[in-house]
Amino acid sequence: MENNKAAADNKPRGFARHRREDMIGKIYTYLCVLMLIVVIVAIVYFVASKGLATFFKDGVSPIEFLFGTNWSPDGDNPSFGALPFIGGSFVVSMLAALIAGPLSICAALFMTEIVPGKGKRILQPVIELLSGIPSVVYGFIGLTVLVPFISTLTGGDSLGYGVAAGALVLSVMILPTITSIAADALASLPRGMREASYALGATRWQTIYRVVLPTLAPSLWTGVILGIARAFGEALAVQMVIGNAPFLPTSLLTSASTLTSVITLNMTNTSTGSVQNNVLWSMALMLLFMTFVFIIIVRLLQRRNKL
Repeated sequence: MENNKAAADNKPRGFARHRREDMIGKIYTYLCVLMLIVVIVAIVYFVASKGLATFFKDGVSPIEFLFGTNWSPDGDNPSFGALPFIGGSFVVSMLAALIAGPLSICAALFMTEIVPGKGKRILQPVIELLSGIPSVVYGFIGLTVLVPFISTLTGGDSLGYGVAAGALVLSVMILPTITSIAADALASLPRGMREASYALGATRWQTIYRVVLPTLAPSLWTGVILGIARAFGEALAVQMVIGNAPFLPTSLLTSASTLTSVITLNMTNTSTGSVQNNVLWSMALMLLFMTFVFIIIVRLLQRRNKL
């Protein structure tokens, strides 16, 4: 009887302790989420207030900024056409995705479908190693190896700096991102779908390109879009090999520039509150807007990927 009474007394105490711990955990989680929301809103507000000051305070035309091709921030008649940098960012990022996308998907297929045992033991550590290399190392290798190689390949007609060098460097940098997402997507596919295809007489390659790839197409596109987002925001590596010329790229061998490279090169040379400084913040706002666009695209693709 006494033991039963003691157990009955301890039960409310244990229940109250668990409720208290649960309440503390909820409060801590909500505070962390609230802090995260506040930080994100503060960043967006700060960048937007600085970037929009270019148009509302300094009187720069949004049409000139988005579609102008003349970048001349100094002088009596300054011009702030950012189209060459916007175009350079898109061209380099898309070319990098075109190069890295097929290679990444093939690497993921090799690790999960072709040789899953040896593939993961050999190829996965290499991919992880690529993702851990700092961007300045990629840029330095591109500057000392890739740029002279392109110059030699063209017979000296080009110095090697340009869109091609930037796209090749970025393709190596985004390859681990796309490969990891593609490999996770392939590993998550129910095994029953593959077995059903084999039961109908399909070969392994037929199963891959008629069942696996069509089913996981939204997830694979998600990896490619995230790779483009990574390439779009990269600054240092591209800055070292692209040439940093304020002109629209007309070929793979012409020097160009990107939004990130212009910001990093000029931000320290402008005074806070000046027109030149606000224009750079407008470019940062453009980068932030493109990040939101990429996130929306990824969310839409994830909705389509529900099996």
